[in-house]
Amino acid sequence: MASLRRSALGHAMVHVVTVVVGLAAAPALAATVEVTVDGIEPLPSSLYVALCQGGLTEAECRMGRDAPVSGTIQRIVFEDVAPGTYAIAAFQDENGNGRLDRTSLGLPTEPYGFSGPPERTARPDFARARITVREPGLSLRVRLTRALPRR
Repeated sequence: MASLRRSALGHAMVHVVTVVVGLAAAPALAATVEVTVDGIEPLPSSLYVALCQGGLTEAECRMGRDAPVSGTIQRIVFEDVAPGTYAIAAFQDENGNGRLDRTSLGLPTEPYGFSGPPERTARPDFARARITVREPGLSLRVRLTRALPRR
């Protein structure tokens, strides 16, 4: 009886080890998202690009990259992105404070843009900006615009 229990336990352990090794050997699903940002104004500043999931708030745009502006078009690459639904948010930080400045009415005072249709007729929302990321990845373009003329 004891050897039967030991044999059953040993057999169960072989299955557990096989499953764990199988999971460890399975490749992780990940994609590359290449974002080309155009409409950048040629002045000393920084470009911020974020990959957002579930919405367009700062809390939902946790995966971000920034780079000094080096031209009117720049490429930002996100690697090892899990497949899913995202949106891209970008802005040009002209005064170096690390955030998109706004008027008292909430209108951006710096160039900004989102994935999705380039024309904006209403406040940007996640549903209009969403993109689907699958392996091996995708390339997309985001155009920066101004809500108000430059002061």
